Amino acid sequence: MPRDPLSASNGAPHQSGRRARSALPLRLAVPVEEVLTLRIALGRDRVGTVPTRFRYEPQRPYEVLVTFHLGRPDEVDWVFSRELLRDGLRGLTGQGDVRLWPAHCPCHGATLHLALESPYGSALLEASAARVRDWLERTYLEVPEGAEPDCGPTDAQLAELLLADD
Repeated sequence: MPRDPLSASNGAPHQSGRRARSALPLRLAVPVEEVLTLRIALGRDRVGTVPTRFRYEPQRPYEVLVTFHLGRPDEVDWVFSRELLRDGLRGLTGQGDVRLWPAHCPCHGATLHLALESPYGSALLEASAARVRDWLERTYLEVPEGAEPDCGPTDAQLAELLLADD
């Protein structure tokens, strides 16, 4: 798959004067991906499918990237918080562009509904709640809840890496 356009640094300015973060050992960041086929409402009585990739980058610990492969050269990416996805598996959450809620489908069992709005249109999608939950649990194994601020290297670790090349 092509490299995600959103995987580059977020460009956030360095914040000095913050209290020191706990020193976690440096390790290679491992993205967590899952490709799922979501069902999409195409009309009142029509349903289609969309291959969709869920991606979590530990370097961007608060967000998830959901890429919809629509059979065109351009893909449609949506970025929203990992917490929003977690909460959507439990109950109605979100506002504005992204809303999520659990449901039960007689044919597919426990599902997660995603309602997306943009200036270009809207979509109502349905995913297997179990598959999304399994993927989400893998992201929490990579970066536990509450450990997000500690994902990057500390200033001391960065200095050590820079001085090691001399």
